[in-house]
Amino acid sequence: MNNVNAFLETLRIQRWDDHRYYHHSRVNQSLHLISAISFLVAYAMVFSDPATAALIAWLVSMVTRQAGHFFFEPKGYDEINQATHEHKEAIKVGYNLQRKVVLMAIWALSPLLLVQEPALFGLLEPHQDWQGFVHNVGLLWFMVGVAGLVFRMLQLFVTQGVVAGLAWVTKILTDPFHDIKLYHKAPLHLLRGEWMDPGHRAH
Repeated sequence: MNNVNAFLETLRIQRWDDHRYYHHSRVNQSLHLISAISFLVAYAMVFSDPATAALIAWLVSMVTRQAGHFFFEPKGYDEINQATHEHKEAIKVGYNLQRKVVLMAIWALSPLLLVQEPALFGLLEPHQDWQGFVHNVGLLWFMVGVAGLVFRMLQLFVTQGVVAGLAWVTKILTDPFHDIKLYHKAPLHLLRGEWMDPGHRAH
C-alpha cells in the first residue's frame, strides 16, 4: 500500500508541476486541448491501425502540443512560482525544451532512414509506392514514440527511482484525459481576451 501511495503522490506532484510551470498561456492550453483530442483519436486507432495512429499522434497531437510550448509559453522569470526558466528546465522530470528539440529532430529526420533502408533492417515490408512509404513512416514514428517513452523512463529509473519513472510514463499516457479536464475552457478564455491563466497559485 505504501508503494501505491508513493506512486499516486508522485503522479500528483508531476502533474501539478507540469501544469503550474509550463501551462500559463491560454493559447498553449488551447493547443493542448486540440492535442489531447487528437491523441484520443490516435488511441482509438492504435490497435487496428498503428501506422495511422502514429501519423495522427505526431503530425497533429505532437505538433500542436510542442508549438504551444515553444512559441506561446513565457520563457522569462516566473513570478507566480518564483522560478527562473532555467531552473524549471533543470528540474523538469520529462522532456524539457532541450530534450524535446532532440526528440523532434529524430522524428523529423527519421523518414530519411526509410529512403536509405526501406525494409528498416528487416523490420518492415519495403514500400512499393508513396502510400506504402507513408504507411511505413507511420510505423517508424510509432517505434520512435515508444522508444522515446521507454528511454526517458529508464533514465528516470536510474536518476530518480522506479516510482518516478513509472509515474512519469503513466502521466504521459493519461495526459490527453487530464488535459481535456484542465483546459476544455481555454478557448473560451481566449475569446474573452484572457491570454494568461491567473489561477496557477491554487493547488
